[in-house]
This record gives sequence, structure tokens and C-alpha cells, in this order.
Amino acid sequence: MPTPDFVLSLREKIGTDLLWLTGVTAVVTRGEGAARELLVVRRADTGAWTPVTGIVDPGEEPAVAAEREVLEEADVVAVAERLAWVQTLPEMTYPNGDRAQYLDLVFACRYVSGDPFPADGENTEATWARLDALPAMSADMRARVEAGLADEREARFER
Repeated sequence: MPTPDFVLSLREKIGTDLLWLTGVTAVVTRGEGAARELLVVRRADTGAWTPVTGIVDPGEEPAVAAEREVLEEADVVAVAERLAWVQTLPEMTYPNGDRAQYLDLVFACRYVSGDPFPADGENTEATWARLDALPAMSADMRARVEAGLADEREARFER
């Protein structure tokens, strides 16, 4: 589901005004050493490669949201193992004029099962990519991936 029902309901009340939302980025890996891979998806709206991202539902634990988004978007079961980065993203305006800003929580996640495919229509592709051969990503997405891959002693918090 591209836009959660609770966001659509809010939009009926506030129109295109700025909406503050909590988002998650799931950096899902499997394998070890040189064979370690990252789950990546190609977004249907922009064509960009990214890790799985999504919006936290009201009352939902953020780690659970990350796991849910991975299952919904890529049909992969993963476990969120640690919070790797907390950042506020710049305000954005969608093509329809809706304005939003996100508190993004990046989770390092461990693969459990499943073969990736674009399960919910938000993405055109879902696949594993070796860490030494990742597809091109924006600097922001690359930073999220790096945070998710970093040792837990290197957790990042934007100031």
C-alpha cells in the first residue's frame, strides 16, 4: 500500500499542509564476509535503488514497522537487530503538492527467510546485491546503508 490509510485520513483534514511522520529504513543483510549481501528494491515512483523504507503506523513499534515493511515490500522475513541511525530528513513536497517531513529510524536487520520480489506494487524490483557491487544510490540512501552496516559502536545520531 503506497500511502497508509491514516495518512490519507489526515490529508482529508489538513490538505497539503506539512505532515510530520516517522519513517523506517531497513538495512537487511545476509551472508558473511565477501559474500555478504544487501536487500535492495527499485522504487516504482522514481526508479531509484534503495533499502526498504516505509512509514510507522500509529501505535506501532518502529522495529516492528521495519520488519513489516520488508515483508510487505519484498516478501522477505527479517529481524530488526539494532537501531543504527536517527535522522530528520529535509521537508519534501510530493508531485500532488502534499508536504511531509520524516524522522527516519534506520535499523540493521538480519535476513531470516524468503526470496525477494516486488510484493506490493511500491517497487518494480527486489533483489540481493553483494556489498561490493551495490547499485547506484543517492548519497542519503548510501549513508543509511553505511549506518546499518556499521559496527554498533558506530551508531549515528544527527545533531
